[in-house]
Amino acid sequence: MENSFAEQGRWRDIDNLLSRPGNIVGPGFEPSPQLRQEIGEFARVLVVGAGGLGCELLKDLALSGFPNIDVIDMDTIEISNLNRQFLFRLQDVGKSKAEVAAKRVMERVSGVNITPHFCRIEDKEINFYNDFNIIVLGLDSIEARSYINSVACTFLEFDSEDNPIPETIKAMVDGGTEGFKGHARVILPGMTPCFECTIWLFPPQVKYPLCTLAETPRTPAHCIEYAHLIKWSEVHSGKAFDPDDPEHMQWVYTQALKRAELFGIAGVTYSLTQGVVKNIIPAIASTNAIISATCALEALKLVSGCSKTLSNYMTYNGVVGTHIKVADFVRETDCLVCGPGTLIDLDISTTLSQFIEILGQHPKLLVMKSSITHRGTNLYMQSPPILEEMTRPNLHLPLHELMGGVPDDTIHASGMAVRDGKKTSCLRKLRVKFKGLPDGTTEMGTTSVCKELEPDLN
Repeated sequence: MENSFAEQGRWRDIDNLLSRPGNIVGPGFEPSPQLRQEIGEFARVLVVGAGGLGCELLKDLALSGFPNIDVIDMDTIEISNLNRQFLFRLQDVGKSKAEVAAKRVMERVSGVNITPHFCRIEDKEINFYNDFNIIVLGLDSIEARSYINSVACTFLEFDSEDNPIPETIKAMVDGGTEGFKGHARVILPGMTPCFECTIWLFPPQVKYPLCTLAETPRTPAHCIEYAHLIKWSEVHSGKAFDPDDPEHMQWVYTQALKRAELFGIAGVTYSLTQGVVKNIIPAIASTNAIISATCALEALKLVSGCSKTLSNYMTYNGVVGTHIKVADFVRETDCLVCGPGTLIDLDISTTLSQFIEILGQHPKLLVMKSSITHRGTNLYMQSPPILEEMTRPNLHLPLHELMGGVPDDTIHASGMAVRDGKKTSCLRKLRVKFKGLPDGTTEMGTTSVCKELEPDLN
């Protein structure tokens, strides 16, 4: 009986919020004492990142009435995480962040099921992300945000007048912290600015002159970047540096330490090495808590309509006092990611292989090593090797034929693009239109013929 009363008390405020009408509720909101249970039956939330902000998000979402949550993170727990990532303990060092965080929240909040995914976000099939009603981001990387943003935007479809179709909108809530500063934003692809629309909000990364790194280092960061940008290439000729590989990061740290000792520079640490190489700014627990609470509330608004959502970008500054501001940014109508798609005119004889070459040379796209999908069908996949082998025969077939003979349709290309001198994973939506069609060809809409080679499961 005592546990029953405790459970009722835990959800009292949430139930009151969802059972009362108001003047700022969202369109279509129908208050009900059972609304929390109804949300729990259909709402699935994906949390991307299980670090300082991710830990807070998991806890806040679980206590906001979301019983079905997934979390994805590729990192393992380090000692330096323990001062702000409160779900972790000393005995957890070396274990998966996603797995430990999920376990700890489920131990404290009964009735909540959190499924962890210990892998890179790129390792998941695109359709994996389509299973969720809301994607909540707790990331510390521009590249990772950009990738998830492009994934969510691939599900967006437009009508004949280029208006977004509401049921195809994949809602996202993005949170981020930088010391005593932070932001929270609501992204509704096709309606509000997506991450790519406002990429200019993020300051350019600091770049050091190579002559300074090589000849006159003055700071610990100079020594770290020397080991990262110069020494690595000298010693590991032709081998790409992976910032997510602990052995690679340890090598850079060791070399940076030697460089610092040579020039009498103090302050090179492993955590600073990670911060410089991966452009990570130290997080503060209180900022994480404030931004997480904002994101969790926006997620609850989106699924319930109990209040109008944030419109659409909130900034928090706690350096001197407390300053909170909300800005209503405008969507870029010609955005490469959340727009209807880049139009590409092709001849009906253009093969899939030739199309992939065109993408690499297109001045707006510059997508290299592309994998191509059409309405859920893999036309060609660069990896894993088994899929590459299965779809390789399609490279020599006309793209028009692979798309089922439609005069025009939307396809998706995933690959590598270069931004600020760095290669990053990307997804691009493309509107392909074929020239030279025989007379009498009509719009076929979503009709397509699957040319993917299916594996023999027998």
